[in-house]
Amino acid sequence: MKLNTLTPAKGATKNAGKRKGRGQGSGKGGTSTKGHKGAQSRTGYSQKFGFEGGQMPLQRRVPKFGFKNINRIEFRGINLDVIQKLVDETKLTALDIEMFIAHGLANKNDKMKVLGRGELKAKVDIKAHAFSASAKAAIESKGGSATTI
Repeated sequence: MKLNTLTPAKGATKNAGKRKGRGQGSGKGGTSTKGHKGAQSRTGYSQKFGFEGGQMPLQRRVPKFGFKNINRIEFRGINLDVIQKLVDETKLTALDIEMFIAHGLANKNDKMKVLGRGELKAKVDIKAHAFSASAKAAIESKGGSATTI
């Protein structure tokens, strides 16, 4: 083994090939592959996000539509048929947010709204953040209670 035969381990070097800006004899000297003049040839240049070479950027070309209400309250809906299936499986008569979370129907930060799809056959007391009018009527017609929390 001699010093002039030492090479890095295979895969240890990242940049293979010609080194830029190391004189005319290297083949990549002079402008160092940056071309002549312009912003990209200067030191300290960093391209702005979305810059398209002076062309009108996409985010300014595309029209903006709509309105996003920052005060909107997002509810997780649960229908009466899902509640009936849960009651059939667990034989519960009172349901609240903790029960829905325990059975994987909601997450701990969700606001729950009971919706009126399906049929409710059992008397159930439900506590949720909101109820649709049809769901509340269906629950109360079976003798249950719909409590808003």
